[in-house]
Amino acid sequence: MSTKGLSIFEKYLTGWVFLAIIVGTTIGYFFPHISDILNKLTIAEVSLPIAICLFFMMFPIMVKIDFSRLRAVTNSPKPVLLTLAVNWLLKPFSMYLIAYLFLGVLFKDFIHGTEIINGVEVDLYRSYISGTILLGIAPCTAMVLLWGYLAKGNDALTLVMVSVNSLLMLFLYAPLGSLLLSINQMPIPWETIVLSVSVYVGLPLIFGYFTRLKLIQTKGEDYFNNVSLHRLTPISIFALLSTLVVLFTLKGDILINQPLDIGLIAVPLIVQTIFIFAVGYGIAKFLKLKYADAAPAAMIGASNHFEVAIATAVVLFGLNSGAAVATVVGLFIEVPLMLLLVKFCLKTSHWFQK
Repeated sequence: MSTKGLSIFEKYLTGWVFLAIIVGTTIGYFFPHISDILNKLTIAEVSLPIAICLFFMMFPIMVKIDFSRLRAVTNSPKPVLLTLAVNWLLKPFSMYLIAYLFLGVLFKDFIHGTEIINGVEVDLYRSYISGTILLGIAPCTAMVLLWGYLAKGNDALTLVMVSVNSLLMLFLYAPLGSLLLSINQMPIPWETIVLSVSVYVGLPLIFGYFTRLKLIQTKGEDYFNNVSLHRLTPISIFALLSTLVVLFTLKGDILINQPLDIGLIAVPLIVQTIFIFAVGYGIAKFLKLKYADAAPAAMIGASNHFEVAIATAVVLFGLNSGAAVATVVGLFIEVPLMLLLVKFCLKTSHWFQK
């Protein structure tokens, strides 16, 4: 997509993102009753306003996918195997080690206080580490489709990787959480995971598939490629900004009330994100993958499914727990950092085969 053809939202996306964060935080802080209303609109801990925004964010991307290419993707398993290895063999354990290094050693003296978790008094820094762990074992299954799209990656491949990771998360999230949190039996909100994957990925996929078929049948493939797709793209960007406004309306008060702790928690999360991306991108280069496959393969490991992480932290430790705060920090850094990685991918695309 040429720069000339970009909409005003796409040209200045980073600025729009920060504006959406400021607007959402302002609404949540000065008009808390709005947050209370939005918080009540949930099913199995899944926010309906967020689900609606994410649907319209994902729908245009799903319409863009040529589903006939999915079979060809499965014939080239390297990118899928790469992201699986990074997401499930490296990311959870590196997240724990990096979080413990910063929050449990380097920043420990700056984090004061304790809290009661399941009747036991624990240091606050340990709760923060628990929240980062929940982020580390939740690979992104929604917004990564947008990151892959903006980076001009292989959308069909990204969809395959999202589908596989969504399925594995149902089986691996609880065991990895139990191991890393040292809890004998970890209550995981299965309804939240299943419902969120269905809403964030399943519904947009179904509607996108049939919309694509209908548009091509009625308007023709040339009209679809040259007109329909250009009209749909701004919808995705506008929905992303709407999602951020809603999210920060719900959680933005934490950013204002606990700025020091937010900053301390953000450091290991940023380090982890860049580290995982660098590993995935580097291995993709070593494996001589095409750029369109390398970019989404690296970014799906770098991003997190913060909706599931936040819901799990609330179920396990409580709404106002340190763990819940840490998962919300994942939300704060996700979009700006992933946009920077998208720009990095675009600038380094010449490193790979086309």
